Amino acid sequence: MKFVISSTALLSHLQAISRVISNKNTLPILDNFLFKISKKELKITASDLETTLITTIQLENVTDEGGIAIPARILTDTLKEFPDQPLTFDINTDTFGIVITTENGKYNIVGQNGEDFPQLPAIKADQKNSIQLPANVLLSGITKTLFATADDELRPVMNGIFIELFTDNMTFVASDAHKLVRYRRLDVKAEQEASFILPKKPASLLKAILPKEQNEVLIEFDDKNAFFTLAEYKLVSRLVEGNYPSYNSVIPTNNPNKLTIDRLELYNALKRVALFSNQASNLVKLDLKGNQLNVSAQDIDFSISANERLNCQYEGDDMEIGFKSSFLIEILSNLSSTDILMELSDPSRAGILFPAEKENEDENVLMLLMPMMINV
Repeated sequence: MKFVISSTALLSHLQAISRVISNKNTLPILDNFLFKISKKELKITASDLETTLITTIQLENVTDEGGIAIPARILTDTLKEFPDQPLTFDINTDTFGIVITTENGKYNIVGQNGEDFPQLPAIKADQKNSIQLPANVLLSGITKTLFATADDELRPVMNGIFIELFTDNMTFVASDAHKLVRYRRLDVKAEQEASFILPKKPASLLKAILPKEQNEVLIEFDDKNAFFTLAEYKLVSRLVEGNYPSYNSVIPTNNPNKLTIDRLELYNALKRVALFSNQASNLVKLDLKGNQLNVSAQDIDFSISANERLNCQYEGDDMEIGFKSSFLIEILSNLSSTDILMELSDPSRAGILFPAEKENEDENVLMLLMPMMINV
């Protein structure tokens, strides 16, 4: 089996899929890439059993078809050192010997039998759901929600993005019980209602490969696995099993107190004031009176404190509410509008944040943050 390929083209594809490979693989074969050639098409697969990422490269110069597992680390590390040039791979499928020839050199690697590589799961035909959507919509849904996923071993359902398909919209939800993000797209409609929980690792892999995708993405899933098909990549993920909590019930509906403020001004003030907060609690206080917001923090142990006064538009009762500053800063950095709208009911209930003006009429973004007790 012999083929010629550009070193930089191969490296960019390998770097995209190598993030799947775990440092502690249960099967030694998973430390390899699976190379498979058929009809002038090279398919390269990387997997950790839970997540599999496959990339396809078209080849011009090929003799024979077949497959082999090639050690991932030595191959990528070697390719990083090459300038852009054609490489000739000469593979002996009997001895698994691999000879890589460049303009000036020759490199020998020993691979493994490609047959030992785990097989891909199949989607059950009777449980199959599918939807096709623009790559930028899927990317927005993942980007807006991924930061809010949890790391909770006791509740694995919280460690992924809950994706719901409806006949009139598609909704992405993530929560770690302190903060919650609901991102809804009204321009994506499914034929029937369905849902799945996408784990954090495949979600971040998609976040890395979707920006370059021009075409639509096909999502197919059943109760165990989801397949994401892009132009040059295919991601297969085992889904998180279990029922996602009823997130709508935690979103307060009656919020008479409404604050509109410049997002960047609040973000920068919080970053400055938060440096003076107690390191254990990270508590910042927001004091709302009239059209002014006072942001304050203190650490009694070190006798330090800070406060900043910001102009805002506020309709509602005077209120003092506390939030964990790192969570509020994170939410503000994931909202993209110039001004944000914060709706509050009372200091013991969650605050809801929205973009004050919509950039896209088909987008509906809601971020929720639980308050902290203020010790008076």
